[in-house]
Amino acid sequence: MMPIMKQRYRIVLLWICTLLFLVRVMGQIWVGIYHSPLLPPWSEWYSGLLPYPLLLLTQLLLLMFMAVVNTDQARGAGCFGAVQLQTGNRLRLFGIVYALAMIFRYAARMTFVPEARWLGGTIPIGFHLVLASWVILLGVQKR
Repeated sequence: MMPIMKQRYRIVLLWICTLLFLVRVMGQIWVGIYHSPLLPPWSEWYSGLLPYPLLLLTQLLLLMFMAVVNTDQARGAGCFGAVQLQTGNRLRLFGIVYALAMIFRYAARMTFVPEARWLGGTIPIGFHLVLASWVILLGVQKR
């Protein structure tokens, strides 16, 4: 078992990542409905790779899954209450590869879409980095 403060800190960070992703989903919904001048336009939030209804459904299912995992991790019980060392290593590796892919995606966007520099169209990339961080944190366990 991890020392109690370190474990609590990790749980808090898992929840922060989940809440940040929730803010992203809610921000995109808000812009889609109200066209808020306070938030970036729709084109900054949505890459168009998936039809939006399918993307929204996927995001909501992912948020529910993250909440269940976070809760199990906090309780130390349930299906996701403990991560085996080998699984933790795989989660960390996947999270690192995922984060590196998003860094590459950002570099490619800045190279091939120079008019978007520095922050244009980067909301999806930034929040994929949040999700990669969540996966890495999930994989962090006592060795």
